[in-house]
Amino acid sequence: MSKSEQRTKISNGKGFIAALDQSGGSTPKALKNYGVEESAYSNDDEMFAKVHEMRSRIITAPAFNDDKILGAILFEKTMDSAVEGTPTAQYLWDTLGVVPFLKIDKGLADEEDDVQMMKPMPELEALLSRANAAGIFGTKMRSVINSASPSGIAANVAQQFEVAKVILASGLMPIIEPEVNINAPDKAECEALLKAEILKQLDALPDDQQIMLKLTLPEAANFYAELVAHDKVMRVVALSGGYDLSEACNRLSQNDGMIASFSRALTNNLQASQSDEEFNSALSNAIDKICAASVNGNAKTQAA
Repeated sequence: MSKSEQRTKISNGKGFIAALDQSGGSTPKALKNYGVEESAYSNDDEMFAKVHEMRSRIITAPAFNDDKILGAILFEKTMDSAVEGTPTAQYLWDTLGVVPFLKIDKGLADEEDDVQMMKPMPELEALLSRANAAGIFGTKMRSVINSASPSGIAANVAQQFEVAKVILASGLMPIIEPEVNINAPDKAECEALLKAEILKQLDALPDDQQIMLKLTLPEAANFYAELVAHDKVMRVVALSGGYDLSEACNRLSQNDGMIASFSRALTNNLQASQSDEEFNSALSNAIDKICAASVNGNAKTQAA
């Protein structure tokens, strides 16, 4: 594995990052969307086995390759599992040329001051050590902003950067994801406060450090252009956040330099009951649309 090759691919590649990281809380919903009812499993181990079957089917599909997919974000149990007998992260990079990332947060705390912070991560350093050993390139962690509270958003972003510094110290690339709820009544105001707080935190980072950002598609096209061009930001990726594939791709195509990191919009049309031909066709169609929207704007190197 070459970290420098992976860094170049993520920094400059044309394509997007697939988010395959639904965790314990969202797994039943992800399986139900895929057509697997809760009656199909009787405990967590069986549930995670079912979702790993789904993820393996996606990862081994013909369209899932480095032509259009730069990276993939994995759930911890997916990292600990194998695809066709090979550890998942190793399979992604060695077989497909897709850069592996790991979701590291332990879920969301209850809402306070209009935001949901990340729950404590007492075993973070041990997890980062395991991620390094598994060949993971970077991490992802999510918190949520539900309304435009200046103090809530400041605390939310500060927590993200505090954890990001631990991740950077371990030699991994952090994807910071302070998601703005797409149903927030004051979404544009949330985005303005969020951008200001991110810029403040970026300016405090040492000159030799970079992070990545995963942000909700903004109300105004190119609203995050300053972040896309910032020398301490390797890449800005977009989450679909509940927008369907068409709406997510339409919004993304209006934001130069941002690329997708979609989860729901990538997998919404996939069903367990589909034949391999139907499944591969539906996945290929989603990948083509997401990639086209991701490369529609200029690459960061051109936009900067």
